[in-house]
Amino acid sequence: MCRTWRIRLGFLVACLVLLSTTSHADEHNHIYDERDEVVLWMSTVGPYHNRQETYSYYSLPFCKGPKEVISHYHETLSEALEGIELKMSGIDIEFLVPVPKQKYCSVKLDATKYKDFVYAINNQYWYQMYMDDLPIWGVVGKPDDRNPDTYYIWTHKRLDIGYNGKQIIDVNLTSESKVELKPGKTIPFTYEVIWKKTNTLFKDRFDKYLDPYFFQHRIHWFSIFNSFMMVIFLVGLVSMILMRTLRKDYARYSKDEEMDDMERDLGDEYGWKQVHGDVFRPANHPILFSALIGAGYQITAVVLFVIIFAIVGELYTERGSMLSAAILLYAITSPINGYAGGSLYARMGGRVWIKQMLLSAFMLPVLVCGTAFFINFIAIYYASRAIPFGSMVAVTCICIFVILPLTLVGTVFGRNLSGTPDAPCRVNAVPRPIPEKKWFMEPMIIIMLGGILPFGSIFIEMYFIFTSFWAYKIYYVYGFMLLVFIILMIVTVCVTIVCTYFLLNAEDYRWQWTSFLAAASTAGYVYLYSFYYFFFKTKMYGLFQTTFYFGYMAIFSLALGIMCGTVGYTGTSAFVRKIYSTVKID
Repeated sequence: MCRTWRIRLGFLVACLVLLSTTSHADEHNHIYDERDEVVLWMSTVGPYHNRQETYSYYSLPFCKGPKEVISHYHETLSEALEGIELKMSGIDIEFLVPVPKQKYCSVKLDATKYKDFVYAINNQYWYQMYMDDLPIWGVVGKPDDRNPDTYYIWTHKRLDIGYNGKQIIDVNLTSESKVELKPGKTIPFTYEVIWKKTNTLFKDRFDKYLDPYFFQHRIHWFSIFNSFMMVIFLVGLVSMILMRTLRKDYARYSKDEEMDDMERDLGDEYGWKQVHGDVFRPANHPILFSALIGAGYQITAVVLFVIIFAIVGELYTERGSMLSAAILLYAITSPINGYAGGSLYARMGGRVWIKQMLLSAFMLPVLVCGTAFFINFIAIYYASRAIPFGSMVAVTCICIFVILPLTLVGTVFGRNLSGTPDAPCRVNAVPRPIPEKKWFMEPMIIIMLGGILPFGSIFIEMYFIFTSFWAYKIYYVYGFMLLVFIILMIVTVCVTIVCTYFLLNAEDYRWQWTSFLAAASTAGYVYLYSFYYFFFKTKMYGLFQTTFYFGYMAIFSLALGIMCGTVGYTGTSAFVRKIYSTVKID
């Protein structure tokens, strides 16, 4: 059932954005008859210490086998964006047909080819292959342990293929026959195929790539427990504010209302009630603010749905399916963006709604694509695996012909259905002066402190996510991720409510941007953590690897910040409306 769901999801993605060039046969249904063609795809090659720095497999002077034509080929947009490039190996493999050791090609080393192989060996280059969607890794070669000027390359690929019925279950590569590299030498490459029957079920074939010890050891469970206790503490703190502190405020304000005007003027009035005429004043820069809120709603929906689909459908087992699902979901959830941003902008009295809609639709895609294309230019300079021009055109078409129209539809519905101002208090014509307050009650300080606890709730999970993306670990514990996501949302809302209460109690009504940025500052701490991870947990170096790492971490942090900021503002907005709607205002 899960397998059928994944196939249908891939089909929908292909139809929506023209992701596939062809889509039929073996690798899609994973069913083979005896002597059916089995394709060995050569994918990428790159340094072991940075799995995201990839080059085409044939950027090194490897040779192809004699087979020139295959019955099917496919590469999706998500594969192209992830740097997955499939090239036919030319090696002839048929289902259940063993192949004894035999030569499939040879390479004569000139000075250039020799230097390329030596550079790859010195930088610990690994290459990746695929067979029936199963990833296979191999090492290019190794230096001599006793003589550092001598290098060896592995020339024999032994493929042990496990099968169950008509399905391929397991593929193991053994690199053998190391040959010394010397300029002018002709190096033959050989392969061997051995078929072995296994009792492992097809649905369990990906388990060998998972590392349960890494993802489910004690520190993971401890972090969840620690975050859960933080949630209980914060919910209790907010409840205390709502039930005790606000009750005292209400009692004090009710007593003030019983005084006559002379007593009230001589009294010492203070607190959040004093800004009732300004608290619902539209935020500064309403176009940008409403666009960020709209994008935040969309990102939150996409993240939640992707996590759920990953749990139900095990998307990590399908090459590029995670990114395909994200692209599909981001496109079809565009009405959420338009509805949330458009209705908020209308309630703030905004009139330039087309400008707001365009900013809401294109703000995040432009930032993401701009960063990715900048990194892409650097990748082209370094001859790395770059995003093809056709993929850039496809992404542009998605934004113009899918995201923009759906955002327009959502904006129109949002303005007409929930775009009427409905603040419980009348807004004063002239803004009230903001009194002086202690330094720790300034909005900038609140913003800086607001992200500490939310970051603390996801700190451990960030390590696992970073390791799965930047190292050779496959992230599959999406049940943990869903739990951490829920905890993050609760902690973010609680923290921003507390921060906003203190801000309003200091008679500062600039709560909209403060609540958004206080929650969004979580992303700032994540980005700072990425510096620690880069210098102490990776072995990356050089302009390309540094730009690649910090560029994509900036995209990740930006999306996280917009999501947290939106959740924080939404919870705080409900809190503010609640406390002011229950107070009698003269």
